Amino acid sequence: MRLGINLGYWGAGMDGDNLAVAQEADRLGYDVCWAAEAYGSDAPTVLTWVAAQTESIDVGSAIMQIPARQPAMTAMTAATLDSLSGGRFRLGLGVSGPQVSEGWYGVKFDKPLARTREYVEIVRKAMTRERLSYEGQHWTLPLPDGPGKPIKLTVHPQREHIPLYIAAIGPKNLEQTGEIADGALLIFPSADHLEDTAVKHLRAGREKAGKTMEGFDVCPTLPLAIGDDVNGLADMFRPYTALYVGGMGSRKQNFYNQLAQRMGYEKEAAEIQDKYLSGDKSGAAAAVPHQLIDQTTLLGSVERIADRMQGYAAAGVTTLTLAPAGFTLDERIAALRAGTDALERSGLA
Repeated sequence: MRLGINLGYWGAGMDGDNLAVAQEADRLGYDVCWAAEAYGSDAPTVLTWVAAQTESIDVGSAIMQIPARQPAMTAMTAATLDSLSGGRFRLGLGVSGPQVSEGWYGVKFDKPLARTREYVEIVRKAMTRERLSYEGQHWTLPLPDGPGKPIKLTVHPQREHIPLYIAAIGPKNLEQTGEIADGALLIFPSADHLEDTAVKHLRAGREKAGKTMEGFDVCPTLPLAIGDDVNGLADMFRPYTALYVGGMGSRKQNFYNQLAQRMGYEKEAAEIQDKYLSGDKSGAAAAVPHQLIDQTTLLGSVERIADRMQGYAAAGVTTLTLAPAGFTLDERIAALRAGTDALERSGLA
């Protein structure tokens, strides 16, 4: 099992620290460094900055938002980043959510599965450097009855095949991801529930495409915090869990809330959402069960985390992405180093 890191969003006051964390991860032999985007920092700019100041670690978008860019532009960005980084770019895509898609980008959040499939097909076709033409439900290239003509990408990516990941939570999206992508980006993963909530759906998609799970990258992100007080460490992540389970998306379209329900927290997920949407964020955080936090993070001693890593490997994880937590840069670096120590102790390195 390989290790990655996730820097999250840029511009939260830790930008210099984030670069130092990425550089230390590069030195320690971490496999990939991911950066996110929502409606603040964009992923490609951050990844370019990181790639220019690291040597061997891959850089990946987790995610580049599908409603934010036309697919041909995404292909251009992916090819450019792969070329500039010396073949170290991984393209992670996702549909975002209805609030961001419609409120920030002005793109209807409808038929996300069909839109994702077409988007991936266009991106991949463009990156082959063949002349681009496509007829679909959501995109037609070139536009008919106009001056447009099929054009081919002029940038040469470093590799013939840039790894393509999709951020997926729901069963249908997971199955499609297994069918059309090279890897899946997962959030709030519990090793105890991963087979039922994710892997079996990914496997079904692979089988639909006539493939096995061999070579497919199952890549969940988990916050990481080192210390002896597991309960106290878990409390650090109460606001984070409450935000996603309670406040991401609308009451009817909160994919993280639905995931918590599939993990057996139906009553708790409803209470967290009710309190969060009513404005009681502290109450929502207090309502998050300790077990839910502990199952979806890596907390405690190096030995405890090594044991948990074995559980994730057994559940089918191939790249474990860590988000090292700490109030200072030194604490985050220490957590990062503890992650490598735990992997070695687990026997999975």
